[in-house]
Amino acid sequence: MTALTWLYVPGDRPETVSKALTVGADVVVIDLEDAVAPDRKQYAREATAERLTDPQPTPVHVRVNALDNPLATADLAAIAQLPGVCGLRLPKVTAPGQITRIAETTAPSEGGAPPLYALLESALGIERAYDIATAHPALRGIALGEADLRADLCVRHDSGLDWPRSRVVVAARAAGLAPPPQSVHPDAKDLDGLRASCARGRALGFLGRAAIHPRQLPVIEDAYRPTAQEIEQAESILKAAEAHQGAQALPNGTFIDAAVVAQAHRTLALTHRP
Repeated sequence: MTALTWLYVPGDRPETVSKALTVGADVVVIDLEDAVAPDRKQYAREATAERLTDPQPTPVHVRVNALDNPLATADLAAIAQLPGVCGLRLPKVTAPGQITRIAETTAPSEGGAPPLYALLESALGIERAYDIATAHPALRGIALGEADLRADLCVRHDSGLDWPRSRVVVAARAAGLAPPPQSVHPDAKDLDGLRASCARGRALGFLGRAAIHPRQLPVIEDAYRPTAQEIEQAESILKAAEAHQGAQALPNGTFIDAAVVAQAHRTLALTHRP
């Protein structure tokens, strides 16, 4: 199933993690980094390791601490190979060598590394987006960390992130990865703003979004599901493609070629999500 929602939850709040696993997010991201105070880091790691000793009812990723922080080494040693871990989210990635190193150090002798996801949160990370995206087969996705990126770039208006956003979308596509999800909308009560922001992100080529509160999930889901008009158009395209091979034009003027057909298949695949 294509994931559209990733719900972040602090690793030092086991009761909140338990609730997050039941609210309908496609992926729950247990956060050991920004959401956890320094004096709670060890507890967060231990509580998360205890939780993920067994498989979970919802896929779980863990965001470890920044890779240049010794805490990350301890996080990876405790978490990486647990049965309940479906992915590791690596913050503040700036170089492909970091991905290679993590893939090699987290791979047991009898198997491969867990799925890795790189968060690009600096100008340097953005400049190296494609190299990071192709660093190792264990890397399954890239995404932005926009709060840190805004600070690094001294961006004062949302439009200042348009180029980094497009850069990450293009790098993911060029590397054969899934389209990246949008970064979190930081105001959990601003659902209208979230909805408008998702529409802009979808137009740029993002697919789905990270969330910080369950109330954001249905807004993100609705924003990224195909509309009735898009579904009807996709069905018409595929029907016409089955009846006639090669490029053609529909009665409404829509031109069909292989790329348009491929997009129609992607649209209907999202439609058929449970």
